[in-house]
Amino acid sequence: ADLGCSSRRNTLLVMSEIVNTIIESYQQNGRINTPEMDCCLNDLPHNDFNTTFKLVPSFLEKLDMEVKERCFVSGVPNSFYSRLFPRKSLHLVHSSFSLHWLSKVPDGLENNSKSIHIKDPCPPDVYKSYLNQFKNDFSLFLRMRSEEMVPNGHMVLTFVGRKVSDNLSKACFQVWSLLSDCLLDLVSEGVFRESEMESFNMPFYNPNEDEVREVISNEGSFEINKIETHDHIVPYKIEKDKEQISLQSIEAGKERATGIRCITEPLLVAHFGEAVIEPVFDKYAQYMANYLGVSSHRPNMTLNIVVSLTKKNKIK
Repeated sequence: ADLGCSSRRNTLLVMSEIVNTIIESYQQNGRINTPEMDCCLNDLPHNDFNTTFKLVPSFLEKLDMEVKERCFVSGVPNSFYSRLFPRKSLHLVHSSFSLHWLSKVPDGLENNSKSIHIKDPCPPDVYKSYLNQFKNDFSLFLRMRSEEMVPNGHMVLTFVGRKVSDNLSKACFQVWSLLSDCLLDLVSEGVFRESEMESFNMPFYNPNEDEVREVISNEGSFEINKIETHDHIVPYKIEKDKEQISLQSIEAGKERATGIRCITEPLLVAHFGEAVIEPVFDKYAQYMANYLGVSSHRPNMTLNIVVSLTKKNKIK
């Protein structure tokens, strides 16, 4: 099962890799018959499953005829913070760049004025609210999967995270601070009221490795096989010429604005309306260009956390 699969062109890329790896493993071990495989694609109900299903024929076309006849693709529309499958029905679970999205905006953010996320400086209760929501959600996710997976089943998860040593001023939170600045500009321009902004917060949390390990250990259903962390360095070539630095930062700002727009537009439209989108991200591109134009902010890094887990035979 691929949980939080989205509906992009690469939706079936991971599933294709998994199927090919299983086939290769069977062949290397001298097994004649290819197993039947049920490839389950999960996302929230408003995901464009029609687009996803249109990709299935090309996915199957790349498989051998024998494998194609034993490979079945289905969609499972619901939150992965709930039960999705029958008990002991899953052998492999994959989720990539989804679990840093929380099930809801944390409670207790009344002191998070003029910001839509964790900021620097951050009131301690705001940070604690985000951390507790992540712990509750991730623990629930693990508990739901433990009921659905067979003993010794495997799960691979990838998060957008942060280093254990990172404080709240690091780049992992800067993307949201800049978006807050853009929204505050629109408040000052009279586009919407400040109260509308103060009632909006991002349901997103960048965990560090220690926090991920703690939740897995406390929930108790899975053994950690391996945890890897990978710095994702945005490739900005270091220029000496000030004019080149400026042009480079402008283009990079536009690219980052497009990326953030892809993941935040539905939330912003639902709360503020469609009219704010163009001005917000025009401003965001400018703010990001200014941020990246400062040499100490380049290269700008985020951290990916990859976790390999095995379902325990018995929960201690």
